[in-house]
Amino acid sequence: MLVFHRTHAATFCVALLVLAGCTAPNDSASAPSSFASAASSARPGPSGSRSVGPGEFAAAVAEPARVTINVHVPFEGDIAGTDLSIPFDRIEQHVATLPAERTTPLAIYCRSGRMSTTAAATLATLGYVNVVELQGGMHAWEASGRPIEGR
Repeated sequence: MLVFHRTHAATFCVALLVLAGCTAPNDSASAPSSFASAASSARPGPSGSRSVGPGEFAAAVAEPARVTINVHVPFEGDIAGTDLSIPFDRIEQHVATLPAERTTPLAIYCRSGRMSTTAAATLATLGYVNVVELQGGMHAWEASGRPIEGR
């Protein structure tokens, strides 16, 4: 029977970390491009949400069942397809404006991503389970070559 002492366990852990560091410097370059872009653009957000880049967000907004919400204050324009404007810090006060069905897909955004992160957390506490948040907000949207309306 093999018995590890604490010093052996520590040595083993260090060896594993060293081996893990011996992979190619940019493993995403060897991964298929669709995998690499998906891995770099989507991040888990608050429970029930995920943070995605402009391309995936544009596809989400185009889904007919998805409700798109601008949560930025003060108003600085909209992304085409926006259904509602609700201040990020007033989500709970405007719950009657939101879809009653908590499984309704939502897409939320703000100018930089900070307000939408707060809104996503609030929506999760309210029970919404399918929320897509624009990572980097309208700044990232414009940087990807997409327009902001109503400025």
